[in-house]
Amino acid sequence: MVGWRGPELAVRLGLTAGGLAVVALWWVETSAVSLHGAGQVLTAAGRVSGLLAAYLVLVEVLLLARVPAIERAVGLDRLAAWHRGLGTNVVLLIGVHVLLEVWGYGLTDHHQPFGELITVVTSYPDMWKATIGALLFVLVGITSGRIARSRLSYELWYGLHLTVYIAVLLTFFHQTSNGADFVANSTARTLWTLMYLAVAACVVVWRVALPAAAVLRHRMRVEQVVREGPGVVSVWIRGRDLDRLGAAPGQFLLWRFASRGQLFSAHAYSLSAPPTPDRLRITVKAAGDHSRAIERLRPGTPALAEGPFGLFTARRTTRGGGVLLIGGGSGIAPVRALAEDLARRGRDVVVVQRARQVEDLVLHGELCALAEAGLLTVHSVTGSRDRLGFDPLAAPYLAAAVPDIADRDVFLCGPPGMTRAVVQTLRQLGVADQQIHTEEFALR
Repeated sequence: MVGWRGPELAVRLGLTAGGLAVVALWWVETSAVSLHGAGQVLTAAGRVSGLLAAYLVLVEVLLLARVPAIERAVGLDRLAAWHRGLGTNVVLLIGVHVLLEVWGYGLTDHHQPFGELITVVTSYPDMWKATIGALLFVLVGITSGRIARSRLSYELWYGLHLTVYIAVLLTFFHQTSNGADFVANSTARTLWTLMYLAVAACVVVWRVALPAAAVLRHRMRVEQVVREGPGVVSVWIRGRDLDRLGAAPGQFLLWRFASRGQLFSAHAYSLSAPPTPDRLRITVKAAGDHSRAIERLRPGTPALAEGPFGLFTARRTTRGGGVLLIGGGSGIAPVRALAEDLARRGRDVVVVQRARQVEDLVLHGELCALAEAGLLTVHSVTGSRDRLGFDPLAAPYLAAAVPDIADRDVFLCGPPGMTRAVVQTLRQLGVADQQIHTEEFALR
């Protein structure tokens, strides 16, 4: 989503307040008279970096714990972006914490840093656990880099990231048994422990218990797989009481299938048709091992869905008039579902579908059928920019296709490069940020 909204700002302020509370705890527990040497100063700086690292680790876990209030306020795509951005800071703070603590202890005890590191790890309570946990955090941080992400399969990347939960557990014990802010302050120690338990409860409830209950309640299975175009298929899924999922056109779910290579990692696929009480449809473009395997799913294969997620819905419209929807590539899936939903609500809907070639205009026939029924207007834009010699989504062409574009809510879903370029174009055409609604599925 473009721009800040009130609920998102409230989440930001709440997380910032938590960080300030952590710094305040360190400040209260740090006596100025105790900082009488370089070793003490370095140790105190190491303590605050460690406290902030621990707090941000909990924030990282909470951001993707699927807590409904947070997800509805921010959107899972943006939460994932926050998660990626904070990850580097967490690893850096852990490194700074270790370096300053060992250096400070070494200066105080008149030991060399390496020798002091060995002493700390082997003789301080729970430090061997913390060392393993810190190394796991570093491993996850390295594999989160752009180059590593591009070379690792999603399944391997996902498996490595699950070790974060082990790392959080391993590093917790040394905080309460060694941390100067907790050893002599039972109240602070209790509150710190409760904070960890609260985050753990969020993970257990919304990432384990409720999804497991949904599997038993809805009994979803693949009904059929339909080829829509080159490398693109739609999967129809039948189940029970699917309206109780609360899924809206335009949203996505995290899908697993009881098939080889598709059960142990979840992937985000949007609904490509308005949901019904007994059927859902997703449309998937082959872009990796998991998505390519979707085409081979057999009818009757059990399906597991977590969600729904996303703010790409009719509820986000800010005006009562017309709506423009722009879909590129596989981004047409949520656009197609949302277009029908908005049209049946009586909105003036214009759809612009972007593709490199005519064969890639998946679901275009369905959009044209809605247009022939008088429900919406659809424009198809095909051809690469190099072949055309211009960008067909540039300001002059969008303005010609949709003259009242500045008065419409605009929903946009497509490749990241296209999304960024079109958002800039919309701003040039006078579309306010609060009228621009985007969706991304890059959860890693």
